[in-house]
Amino acid sequence: MIPLNKALSMIKTKEAEFVDLKFCDLRGTWQHMTLSGHEFTKETCEAGVGFDGSSIKGFQSIYDSDMLLVPDVKTIFKDPFFEKTLSCICSVYDPTSGKPSPKDPRNTAQKAEKHLKKNGVGDASYWGPEIEFFVFDMLNVELGPYHQVIEIGSREIPGNNTSLSLPQDGYKIPMKRGYFPVPPHDKLQEFRSEMASILESLGVVVEVHHHEVATAGQVEIDLRYDELVSMADKVMLYKYVARNLAKSYGMVAVFLPKPIYGDNGSGMHTHQSVFKNRRNVFYDPKGYGEISKTGLSYTAGLLKHVGAILGITNPTTNSYRRLVPHFEAPTSIAFSARNRSAAVRIPMYFSKSEKSKRLEFRCPDPTCNPYLSFAAQLVAGLDGVKNRLDPVKMGFGPYDENIWEKKDVAQTPKSLFEALLLFKADGVFIESGVFSKELIKSYLEMKNEEATEAMMYPTPSDFFYYGDI
Repeated sequence: MIPLNKALSMIKTKEAEFVDLKFCDLRGTWQHMTLSGHEFTKETCEAGVGFDGSSIKGFQSIYDSDMLLVPDVKTIFKDPFFEKTLSCICSVYDPTSGKPSPKDPRNTAQKAEKHLKKNGVGDASYWGPEIEFFVFDMLNVELGPYHQVIEIGSREIPGNNTSLSLPQDGYKIPMKRGYFPVPPHDKLQEFRSEMASILESLGVVVEVHHHEVATAGQVEIDLRYDELVSMADKVMLYKYVARNLAKSYGMVAVFLPKPIYGDNGSGMHTHQSVFKNRRNVFYDPKGYGEISKTGLSYTAGLLKHVGAILGITNPTTNSYRRLVPHFEAPTSIAFSARNRSAAVRIPMYFSKSEKSKRLEFRCPDPTCNPYLSFAAQLVAGLDGVKNRLDPVKMGFGPYDENIWEKKDVAQTPKSLFEALLLFKADGVFIESGVFSKELIKSYLEMKNEEATEAMMYPTPSDFFYYGDI
């Protein structure tokens, strides 16, 4: 990241001529506007830059549309895809009150960090999402009342793709066999390494990258853990880099949880821990999986509120095409050490390591808004700690055997509509003071509208399964 004084110096010497202001909308996508360099000053950073909030889905009505972008000067970076351009992440403010907008996802994440400290459980939380996505050589999508097409092209898919004019080298990855073949089967080594290098140049520490289970270019690049707001910023930057780099390769990066039938989907397994006075409050070398009673209560909070959380962490109709058994998808509302079919897993790679001990919530997928996703998980977990919930007494496990064969284990919601209803009914998010009523109202309206419209489209599977009835 670039300090403000250095950024202003770069503008003065014409090393940078533009400053791109980026902010996150309710859906979890970056929006932006670009200032000429001479307009980016210390005064601008303090006063903010106006924009029409009614043109951003879920933000404002036409009669109170004025909003402000206030740059967070700690997030300035040199844009890797546009010459002489700096970028800066912004928070959204209400110009009348001079306070953060109650609908700003980034402000919600900041309130979650304050909520943690206010509760006295810890003074910092750390987040490490495993972000999976696909890099396709070709994606053609057409959606209309009489013509609907989804055509995916990848040099890795078994079979002959000559109709798509893709290079043929004879090295294919069969379905569900993408973990971890070396090149030339793995076609994306160069792409992943370049993406990791770009992220590192922007101050985002990359731990590892590899091909994932699915064919057709499923990849994963893991980031070093960071505090909540900072990590949410990095997730947005990660997706920005992935998409723009893929474009430069003539490919397309896709974060849909389930783009391909029958193969593994993309998750965003979210590792999390809470520290107080630099000590990990989740760690107990004598506890199950080396997890403390505080960590177990946090786990119980996640599992108690899991249906509602999914309304935030799994926010698309496509999300529930991933959450089905037998694809490493965590549909069982349970916890376990090592078992990847449980909603909460306790990684055992770093056994007896206080610093590394954490919980892994496996349900989320990369279509979520990271600011809201991390905030929702923290609020739910802290509710478990506050009420001293015991996941064992509540019947959540631990399960170290094949959970899929246990018929009495509760399952995650089957649809986005079900998850949204649970989120609406769960008062813990508003009661915490982290999620505003305005944000929840707008979010539910937006998501229900999207889901209803998506559901109204017939799919080829409708004709295949029911066309002869």
